Amino acid sequence: MSGTVDTRAKPAAPAVGGWAVDLVLLGAIWGASFMFMRIGAAEFGALPAAAVRVTVAALFLVPLALLRGQGPAMAQHWKATLTVGIFNSGLPFALFCFALLTLSSGLPAVINATVPMFGALVAWAWFGERPGGSRIVGLIVGFAGVALLASRSAGFHTGADPDGGHAALWAVLACLGACLSYGVSASATRRFLGGVPPMASAAGSQIGATLFLAIPAIWLWPARMPSLHAWLAMIALGVVCTGLAYILFFRLIARAGPARALTVTFLVPVFAVFYGVVFLGEHVTPWMLGCAVVIVCGVALSTGLVTLGRRARSTG
Repeated sequence: MSGTVDTRAKPAAPAVGGWAVDLVLLGAIWGASFMFMRIGAAEFGALPAAAVRVTVAALFLVPLALLRGQGPAMAQHWKATLTVGIFNSGLPFALFCFALLTLSSGLPAVINATVPMFGALVAWAWFGERPGGSRIVGLIVGFAGVALLASRSAGFHTGADPDGGHAALWAVLACLGACLSYGVSASATRRFLGGVPPMASAAGSQIGATLFLAIPAIWLWPARMPSLHAWLAMIALGVVCTGLAYILFFRLIARAGPARALTVTFLVPVFAVFYGVVFLGEHVTPWMLGCAVVIVCGVALSTGLVTLGRRARSTG
């Protein structure tokens, strides 16, 4: 409520304050998703785990959307929301679950920080928003950070196990594919779902993701019933990390735009690494931290949060 009063006096401050809390909360929630995906994928398998996640999310979101009178909006924009759901949920969730069969939960979260870079590339291709010199430098720096991270994690260094190296390489590539999918989704949301209520977008997208993953999940369903522990992880993934999170995410896009909304990926690795160390006993190496710094610097440049030389010119 205080934001409305301040908006008249200081337009910029309330705009930041209005979405900053959602940004931090979303980072904490999505950071936990990597831990839950690792737990669930180990017993369900990659595609069934992703399918359970979006199905639980759809069962949670659709009744809420209908109760809030969003049924007409969902019906009107059903093609767009279902399509966005494939790129914003179904495909990236499946790719991350596949990667987490091999990698610790912190590493995919660090790679996930490249989402704004892919978002900038997709926006360039889709909307003609050509990045300036600083942003191009940022893209190069960011992807160099990913390459450095992959070189040590994916077994390119001397003495690495060949089989484990190939598995990790495919896992890293899957993470990058998920990040590209998120970038496509952000621009698609901007193009086709502008003005659509966040609840309708979130619910419709999870229906689309569920339909997309249904047949592969049934085909690959595990022969042995997963444990209660795995089911609880998937329910948390569906309700909190997907259902509630996507309401926040679409609201962020509506309030702050896709570029700012994608900066949540700066926060996700921090929370994901913390959860992995505390709850899963994972270890963080200095190499991983160094590469994460390189990636974050690249993302900051590629998204325009930091611009090379601008201050120097403006002060002269």
